[in-house]
Amino acid sequence: MIKQEVTDLTIPELAIYQEARETQLYHINEPGPGIFIAESPNVIVRALDAGYEPLSFFMDTGQWEKAEHLLQDQVKDDCICYVAEKEVMQQITGFPMTRGMLCAMQRKELPSFEEICKDARRIVVLENVMNPTNVGAIMRSAAAMGMDAVVLTHGCSDPLYRRTIRVSMGTVFQIPWTVLPKEKEKEIPTDLQRIQSLGFKTAAMALCEDTKPINDPTLKREDKIAILMGSESEGLKPHTIEHSDYRIKIPMAHGVDSLNVAAACAVACWELQ
Repeated sequence: MIKQEVTDLTIPELAIYQEARETQLYHINEPGPGIFIAESPNVIVRALDAGYEPLSFFMDTGQWEKAEHLLQDQVKDDCICYVAEKEVMQQITGFPMTRGMLCAMQRKELPSFEEICKDARRIVVLENVMNPTNVGAIMRSAAAMGMDAVVLTHGCSDPLYRRTIRVSMGTVFQIPWTVLPKEKEKEIPTDLQRIQSLGFKTAAMALCEDTKPINDPTLKREDKIAILMGSESEGLKPHTIEHSDYRIKIPMAHGVDSLNVAAACAVACWELQ
């Protein structure tokens, strides 16, 4: 890596760290994949291990020696590392970073749904989950509980948004995932039909009359299950609930009707793994 000390935050090379919005980073190389920002040494190493290419680094001076040791075998010699005092970095982040290391990385082409689910038996499907914190927490739970993959509909928050990566603790780089293409009006097959066509029994997490408790032994006997999770506010679409193979719920106490979608996903993954 090439060390370049920084005192002036206005240099063009730092614009991706302080000026560009997530959507701008996503579209920066269109029609090819864009870029994203990863935070902290552990998360960055997980991204490198997953094959993501670093474009540049930006870190505080206290991280430089650690970076040289930690990253030397995974980063090209000509990769630029911008180094600044903590106070300078704080002007970009807006808060002091205890593990002050950022990395701009090249996105990869997403695998197809069929590709990541070829040998999968247990997957999580997120339908229009738009909160980055929830998506990050779900990624972490799915990875920890042994799910084979996470599939997101086009309306979900991007798993490579900075906050999502941070909440997931980098597990977004450790579990296979992809995004289903945007459904066109009256398009056949629907997302649900694509999932079912690969042999998955779909289990919709929903509050309705004909639900099975999540510990029903019928569910565990299924060879392939897709756990369907909806948005925090709206839940799953009525069409998705109606046409799923199962409608399931977590038994509740004390008059509580539901859990946060990330917490519910963790329980479902544990029970149905």
